[in-house]
Amino acid sequence: MADREAASAALGDGPLSRQISAGMLAWADELTRNAGTNEGKGSNNWVLAGTRTVSGKPLLANDPHLGLSAPAIWYFAGLQAPAGQASDGTPMGAIDAVGATLPGMPFVVLGRTDKVAWGFTNTGPDVQDLYLEQINPADASQYRTPEGWAPFTVRNETIRVKGQADVALKVRSTRHGPVLSDVQKSHADVLDLGKYVLALRWSALDADNQTVLAGLQTNQAKSVDALFAALSHYHSPMQNVVAADDQGNIRFKAAGRSPVRDLANDIRGVAPSPGWDARYDWKGWLPYDQTPEDNGARGWIATANQRVTAPDYPHYLTQDWALPYRYERIAQLIEATDKHDAASMQAIHRDVTSLATRRLLPYLQQAKSSHPLAAAAQQQLQGFDGGMDAGKAAPLVFAAWTDELARGLIVPRIGDARFTATYGKRDYRAALEGILERNDPWWCQPASCAEQSAAALGRALDRLQAAYGADPAQWRWGAAHPALSVHRPFGNVPALARFFDVSEPSHGDAYTVNVGQYNAGEAKGPFVNRHAASLRAVYDLADLEQSRFIYQTGQSGLVFSPRYRDMSSTWAQTGYRALQRQPASWAHELTLAPAPAAQ
Repeated sequence: MADREAASAALGDGPLSRQISAGMLAWADELTRNAGTNEGKGSNNWVLAGTRTVSGKPLLANDPHLGLSAPAIWYFAGLQAPAGQASDGTPMGAIDAVGATLPGMPFVVLGRTDKVAWGFTNTGPDVQDLYLEQINPADASQYRTPEGWAPFTVRNETIRVKGQADVALKVRSTRHGPVLSDVQKSHADVLDLGKYVLALRWSALDADNQTVLAGLQTNQAKSVDALFAALSHYHSPMQNVVAADDQGNIRFKAAGRSPVRDLANDIRGVAPSPGWDARYDWKGWLPYDQTPEDNGARGWIATANQRVTAPDYPHYLTQDWALPYRYERIAQLIEATDKHDAASMQAIHRDVTSLATRRLLPYLQQAKSSHPLAAAAQQQLQGFDGGMDAGKAAPLVFAAWTDELARGLIVPRIGDARFTATYGKRDYRAALEGILERNDPWWCQPASCAEQSAAALGRALDRLQAAYGADPAQWRWGAAHPALSVHRPFGNVPALARFFDVSEPSHGDAYTVNVGQYNAGEAKGPFVNRHAASLRAVYDLADLEQSRFIYQTGQSGLVFSPRYRDMSSTWAQTGYRALQRQPASWAHELTLAPAPAAQ
């Protein structure tokens, strides 16, 4: 009640309305600035055949990694509907599914029926190409194509603004897609917009999207075969789908649209292509029967955004696969146990060992810094094996050192402006690994790599001492690395953020199974965990009513509801709740029935 009264008082304050407006502007600016980042690519899923389980039936786990938000992106629901037909007469099977869904979706996105369970990770194909379109110097309403000049498609949009005049916006499109440089002012810094514009080709903008049909049919599936037949209609974004049924079948397949590019296309979407050259046009879509797949012959399948194509795979999907550390750790943990059960699947979800940290850790432990806290910090690193535990100091020392090392090695070579623009959007960890392992004198000059490492440690300790005090034994990774579920836009308003945001100390880093991604390029909260498991689920095909789930806030989107954040601490501790189609008791029930026909 006190919190409620405080919030009411705050909302009545004149300056608060200005804070809210500033918060909304900050939110919009952040959305624009971070468009095109690698956020959203991270996730884990794995499935075990009955030959690798105690029960003899499959087990499946999934934890899609997304930007944390409050309310959470997901909510859990059970969906039941009788068989019937669509308005156009198309027969519709009975639906009986439970799991995670999204606002506005008429089906369960991630979950199970009474016979089959499934989980997604992002395949991450390159499905966005930019095209440099040349404007006709004699007629600015036209642009150049392989067949000659063609008119832009133009539509007028009117945006109504409260208290101000309407904003009229002319939107141009080419044969590739919308012209971005009409609204992205930064394009004028690199292009003469009187001569050229930039257009976007993106698979998700195509109108033939039948993802809703795919979703409805997955919710009717009674087998792995039926599930993947349904997913043949799935469009965007392409997903690595693992599935299992109660008959013992397991499978992986990439579902969704990925473009086929000409073999002569030497740019492959890495940079803007000349829009008037036909060799850079997409040549169609990769057929569903040719997308990556695995029938689980070795007894298990796992994906974690790593490369899912074999070296001889004939089609180009992307060159931006995630580093394979999460996949490798999942594989280690699966192989370490002969027969798994639901508890061992949950233990894999809890794992905080970072194989990426282990790879660089020796260079930190060998760093010889003259900083007054260096000896105490090195003492915290003794026995550290890469476990990114929220209660330890060593992960924080390591994270600050890698951040300072990246700045010290890369900024002098690419410049501060380019580094600032890309840091956090691009992963420099692989670069650091290569530089140190090669002892690369070009990158480390004018010092040696060992000297650069020591200097980075000194800078890191200066930062940590200023933020957390002079006793490294008291530093904690979780204090610097809370999982922060931000409300948009009120998380940008200090007077409201404490009511709307949800924060919990968290384990992990970008490379742990129990993931905790942070953006060290953020000036405020560089180690804050903003991108983690948006949900966790474990499905037991021996008894699907024993399945479990959790996500990081709560089922309610009402900030003062007791259900707004009641799962947050359980989620942070990698706990679960039951995911049942027929729970023993109901707290609430809502039945929707068609309205009677008009007489």
